[in-house]
Amino acid sequence: MNLSIVVPVYRGETYVEPLVERLAQSLPKFANQYEVILVNDGSPDNSWAVIDRMAKKYPWVHGIRLMRNYGQHNATLCGVRAAQYEIIATLDQDLQHPPEEIPILLEKLNEGFDVVYGAPKKLPQGFLRNLFTANIKTILSSVMGVSSVRNISAFRVFRSHLRFAFENFQSPNVILDVLLSWGTNRFTSVQVDIALAERSNYGFSSLVKAALLILTGYSTMPLRLASWIGFFMTLFGMSIFFYVMYVYFALGSLPGFPFLASIISLFSGAQLFAMGIFGEYLARIFDRSMDRPSYIIHETSRP
Repeated sequence: MNLSIVVPVYRGETYVEPLVERLAQSLPKFANQYEVILVNDGSPDNSWAVIDRMAKKYPWVHGIRLMRNYGQHNATLCGVRAAQYEIIATLDQDLQHPPEEIPILLEKLNEGFDVVYGAPKKLPQGFLRNLFTANIKTILSSVMGVSSVRNISAFRVFRSHLRFAFENFQSPNVILDVLLSWGTNRFTSVQVDIALAERSNYGFSSLVKAALLILTGYSTMPLRLASWIGFFMTLFGMSIFFYVMYVYFALGSLPGFPFLASIISLFSGAQLFAMGIFGEYLARIFDRSMDRPSYIIHETSRP
């Protein structure tokens, strides 16, 4: 089996060399030909110097340096497009995804699947973080139209021919898993040992932004939600109208200012919520209209 390993690197100065050394020990055991593509995503530390040194030490290590920080999925997409072998594996830089577990994913891939995710046997983060991440994965699997897969992660293997489904994709907002779903629906996952990361480059605000990007960049669900809210608000408004008419004819008076203010506030909130959803979609359209690239390569490092 020939295998390409893609690793996005950001603030990975201390992680890159140990990762490459472990790959050097494990890859010959299950791959005939292989390469490791390290994509430096505008890292402010000395990650590129370490990548360049590893590329000179090992002929199967290739380094790609991006012009600036574009994001994990953008950097991974760059490496995926540069891969030359028929099977591609992606993993994080910090050894949270052990290279020794890759054969488990490859074995599952050989059962006829196109994409296999490595799901942790034990969740590696705290309770609240795990809960929020699980909700995002549920949203993502729904957007992908693969509801059977709930264990989406950056530790994945897939067939490189899936790239043809998004070879012309050009956008600064990239969710690689959604792009893979454009080419197949044969997804699955398998449990592997996932190490606990020392720290994460994704904070709570980053997770919220990721959720908004998934919903408004690759799905029409929020627009449908706004439509349903408008529909129910219309029904509610009609109910209020009949209630007011009943009070007027039955009691000869109408409710006072507090009642009117609450109704105005309710409908105004619904309208602003819907406008906010439309605004998010307009922002995505604006990004696409500017034709901004997903990434720009500054230089490469090969032996």
